[in-house]
Amino acid sequence: MPILKRFQAVLFDCDGVLVDSERITNGVLRTMLHELGWQISAEECVERFIGRALSDEFDVIEAHTGIRPDQRWLLEFRARRNAALAADLEPIDGAVDAVTAVAADFAGRVACASGADRAKIELQLTKVGLLGTFGEHVYSGMETARSKPAPDVYLAAAAGLGLDPRGCAVVEDTVAGVTAGVAAGATVFAYAPGGFASTSPEALRAAGAAHVFTSMAELPGLLDERG
Repeated sequence: MPILKRFQAVLFDCDGVLVDSERITNGVLRTMLHELGWQISAEECVERFIGRALSDEFDVIEAHTGIRPDQRWLLEFRARRNAALAADLEPIDGAVDAVTAVAADFAGRVACASGADRAKIELQLTKVGLLGTFGEHVYSGMETARSKPAPDVYLAAAAGLGLDPRGCAVVEDTVAGVTAGVAAGATVFAYAPGGFASTSPEALRAAGAAHVFTSMAELPGLLDERG
């Protein structure tokens, strides 16, 4: 007799959940902001920009530099970022095994729903060997009307799987991402390993995370718990 699952599917963020990309991407961004004249610290760069679409933050950049980024600047950022990711990207410790186990446990009902542009998402998933696991269920917030913290990309992922988002679990690591998952109606599991770019458990719970965990090895078991 089949075991009834608490959730129908699991929707994963990408950056900071599956891949250790934030230090790389944020480093490229900080360098380019310095070039514009904003001597932003590593800590402030993380606080201001991680978890949000860079194109949504042009007002902030203009306010601090007097220069409004344009499409050419954004394309240069993406090119420099992608080169750095292709050279140095590593998976989050335990993420590949966790996703593989969850995908098997949920009969392939998994998706990757990221606020990043599709080229970046697919580059990263390919680099760590997870693109095939998600198959056609890779969703970019750049292709929805609004990116995180709006729920659009998670609504799109649930719809693509033919499911009600209220029956889905979301795995996130930022306040913006948790906010998006909660707004979609999903149950959010927040990854908070500590260290660079890691959001505090308190902030993640305040944003609405139902569960906070510190190791990807915990995730398959947490998703099976009845709560």
